[in-house]
Amino acid sequence: MVRLDSVLSSWKSIREDTAQAVEDFSAHDLNYKPTADVMTFGELARHILEAGYGFTGLLLEGVDNFATPQFREMMGKHIAQLPKTDGPGALARDLRSQMEKRTAELAAKQADFFAGEITRFDGQRVTRLEMLQTLKEHELTHRSQMFLYLLLNGVVPPTTRRRMVKANA
Repeated sequence: MVRLDSVLSSWKSIREDTAQAVEDFSAHDLNYKPTADVMTFGELARHILEAGYGFTGLLLEGVDNFATPQFREMMGKHIAQLPKTDGPGALARDLRSQMEKRTAELAAKQADFFAGEITRFDGQRVTRLEMLQTLKEHELTHRSQMFLYLLLNGVVPPTTRRRMVKANA
C-alpha cells in the first residue's frame, strides 16, 4: 500500500533535484533546446512548476472531474496565482517554495480525501492519491529531459553527482 507521506516525501526530493538542475544550468541559456520541436530548458522547468501547482490546486479545491471542456480554464486559475519568474534563481526558488506550500496543504488532508476517486483528463478513474503519484511521475519525465539538457551542455545532474560522491567516499 502506498502511503501519502511516502508520495509527498519522494516528490519533494524529486522537486529539490529539479530546482537544483535549474540552478546548475544558470550559466547557460534557459532558452536552450537540443532540437526545434521540443520545449526549452526554462519551459520544462516552468511547466513542472505550473502543472504541479495547477493540478494540486484542483485536487485541493475538490474538483473531481478533470475531463471537462473547462479543464484549461480551471488550471489557469491556479497557474495565475504563481509569480512570474525572472531568471533561474527565481525559478528555482519558486519550484521549492510552491512544493513546500502544496505538500503542507496536502498533508493536512484526511486519509479519506485521498481515497476519493476523480476522473482524470483522459477519462480514467483514479483515487486522489493515485493522481498525486501520476503528477510525481510527470515531473520525473520532464526532469529527465532537463537532465539530458544538462548533460548535453557538460553539466553533471545532481543525482549523478550524489552517486559519484557516495562512490568516492
